[in-house]
Amino acid sequence: MDDHSEECLFVVDDVSSIIKEAIENVIGGNNYQQLKVNSWTSKVVESCLHSLSKQEKPFKYIVSCTIMQKVGAGLHTASSCYWDDATDGSCTVRWENKSMYCIVSVFGLAI
Repeated sequence: MDDHSEECLFVVDDVSSIIKEAIENVIGGNNYQQLKVNSWTSKVVESCLHSLSKQEKPFKYIVSCTIMQKVGAGLHTASSCYWDDATDGSCTVRWENKSMYCIVSVFGLAI
């Protein structure tokens, strides 16, 4: 595989690092605060998109973020995609602290 092909790949480890950094920068050690959840989710998504776009890879990105207070409730999610496994990809990170969960999913679709 040549260098140009590697530049066009969705690298899960790189995306995972971007997601984790965005969550840490936005939420960090904060406790769950219902009034801040909308702001936090928007900032996490915007930070991920900004960092992904700086990579200048030929992808369209879809980013979703869910923040949930830890109260013992269950959460189940699923997604399905019809795409080219050779170029497209996804990455989901579950982050948590003592008061909340943050689940971020990124889908990268090659252009």
